Amino acid sequence: MLIGGSPGSTAGGMKTTTLAVLLANAAATFRQRESAQFFGRRIDCSAVKTAATILTMYLVLFFGGAVFISAYENLPLSACLYETASAVGTVGLTLGITPQLRIPSQMVLITLMYLGRVGGLTLIYAALSSKKVGNASCRRKKYDWIRSIFT
Repeated sequence: MLIGGSPGSTAGGMKTTTLAVLLANAAATFRQRESAQFFGRRIDCSAVKTAATILTMYLVLFFGGAVFISAYENLPLSACLYETASAVGTVGLTLGITPQLRIPSQMVLITLMYLGRVGGLTLIYAALSSKKVGNASCRRKKYDWIRSIFT
């Protein structure tokens, strides 16, 4: 339930391409290759870092929400894991415990549903990104030969 649809779909949860990038990276590591590849094309290291960040964020939301609800409501962790996986993946399935939850636990589920649908990384970028100030600099190695001509 945590892995949703492909990019461009309305499905919630982690996208299938994020999982594919992580699996390609694992395969490259097992094969002792320097970088992950799809169909002969190299996957940029920043894409692998982003995918790992997204996976970590979804796992923290999933387990954190389940542990909170389990401790707060005194419910079995397995039932809470099912509820939070359904919320993060915006699946809509329940074991029937959601209507009996108290307000703080319902708020956690609502937050998980929202973050699972919108995508947590999108919210993080929106909240934390600011206009970057460009610091232009000259590449020293590339243009050193020009300097040697004039000196």
